Amino acid sequence: MQFNIKPDNSGFVWLHRIIDIILPPVLLYLTVVSIANIDWHDRYTIMGTLGGFIFVTAAQMVGTYRNWRGRPFFNSVILILKAWTLTWLILILISFLYKDTANLSRLTVIIWALVTPAILISYRLAIRILLGYYRLQGRNCRTIAIVGAGKIGQHLAQTIKETPWLGYRVIGFYDDNPKILNTNINEIPVLGTIDQAIKDAQNHQFNELYICLPLRTELKIKSLLNQLTNSTVVVKYIPNLFSFDLMHAQWINLKGIPVISVFDSPLNSTTALLIKRIEDIALSSIILLLISPVMLTLAIGVKLSSPGPILYRQSRIGWNGENFNMLKFRSMPVDVEKNNVHWGCAKDKTNTKFGRFIRSTSLDELPQFLNVLNGDMSIVGPRPERDVFVEQFRKEIPRYMQKHMVKAGITGWAQIHGWRGDTSLEKRIEYDLHYINNWSLWLDIKIIVLTIFKGFINKNAY
Repeated sequence: MQFNIKPDNSGFVWLHRIIDIILPPVLLYLTVVSIANIDWHDRYTIMGTLGGFIFVTAAQMVGTYRNWRGRPFFNSVILILKAWTLTWLILILISFLYKDTANLSRLTVIIWALVTPAILISYRLAIRILLGYYRLQGRNCRTIAIVGAGKIGQHLAQTIKETPWLGYRVIGFYDDNPKILNTNINEIPVLGTIDQAIKDAQNHQFNELYICLPLRTELKIKSLLNQLTNSTVVVKYIPNLFSFDLMHAQWINLKGIPVISVFDSPLNSTTALLIKRIEDIALSSIILLLISPVMLTLAIGVKLSSPGPILYRQSRIGWNGENFNMLKFRSMPVDVEKNNVHWGCAKDKTNTKFGRFIRSTSLDELPQFLNVLNGDMSIVGPRPERDVFVEQFRKEIPRYMQKHMVKAGITGWAQIHGWRGDTSLEKRIEYDLHYINNWSLWLDIKIIVLTIFKGFINKNAY
C-alpha cells in the first residue's frame, strides 16, 4: 500500500521564501546607496546575499513558514524577529572570523539590521490585511461541511467561525445521532446523516468535507471515504488525538508511510542535539573560566567547614534513564547519607553551616558545569533525582519518566518558576514537560537569563 500524505504547503509559503531571499540584499543596497550615500562594493553584495539565504534557513528552523492560517500575527512577528536575530548574529560572526568589519560602514549595517525586519513584518501584515478584506467580502471563500458533530467537529467549526478572514465558511454538520438531527449546534445546523453528506458531496453542495469521527469508527470512516471517491470535494480527516496526552505530537513520512509521533521532543533530532551540545560546550567553558576564582574560594570554604573531600559525587538518573555521577560542593559531613537516604527539606539539619549557605544560594551546584562539559548534563534541563526516588515517583506521578527524554540540567523551566526543593512534584513535572515539548535555543537563552536574575536564591533552595 502506498501513502501519499504530504504537508500542506500553500503557494504563499514559496512566495514568502522568494521575497525573503530577495529583500535583504535589496534593502542593503538601498541603505548603502540612498541613505548612507556611500559606494557599493562586493563585500556588501556578499553580506546581503548571505543575509537572504541565512534568514530563509533560520526562518524555516524556527517555524516561520508553517501554515499561518489561524496563527495570531503577533506570533509570526516573534518568529521573524527570532530568525532575523539569528541571521544577524551569524553575519557578525562571519565578519569577525574573516576580519572584514573594517571594510563595512557600521552605521549602514545597523540601519539595515533595523529596517529589514520591519519590512519583512510589514509586507506580511499587508498580505494578511488584503486577504482578510478580500475574503470578508465573500470572495475566494470555500464552503466546508463537517462529518461528526462531537467535540472535535464543534471545536473545528468554532475555530473557523472565529477566523472568517481565513476564507472558510461552515455550512453545517452531518451526524448519525438521531437526537441532534435538524437542530443547531452553536448556530450551525445539523443538515443530516452521513449518508446525506455523501449525496450532498456528489451534488457539489460544498467545497471541502472534514471527517471528525472517533477512531473506533474505523470501518465507517473507510466506507465513507470509498463512497466519497464518487465526488470532487476535497476530503480531510482530523484524527481524534485530543483524548491522548500527547507530547510534541507531529507526523513524519517514513518511506511513504505517515507516522504520528505521540511522545517526542524537538530535541530528538541530530540537528537539535548538535545545537544544544555546542551551546553547552561554549557556555560551560566560558562560565567555568569566569567563576574559577569563586569555585576556588568555595572549595577552601568546604575544606575548612568539615574534614573530607571538596566535591560530593552522587548517582543520579539522567538522559534515557541512565546513571551518572552528579558533582556538587560537599555541604554535609562525610557519610551522613550512607545509612539515611532522605528527601531534602527546609528543616534539614544534616548540612554544615557553610553547607547551608552554599545550598541556599545554589552555589553548591557550580561543579555541575564540569558535568555539562563532560556531556553528562546540559546547562538547561529537568533536574535529576536519585535512583530510589525515581523508582518511587515513576509509580506515583503520571509521565514522570518522560523528563528523562532529555539530558538533566543545572537550571530549568521549573526552577525559574520556583518549583524546586520540597514543592509539588506534579507541578515540577508539568513545567519540565512543557520545556521538553517546546524546546528551542531561544527558550534555553531565556531560562539562562532568568536564572541569573532570580534562579540562584530562592525560598525553596536549601
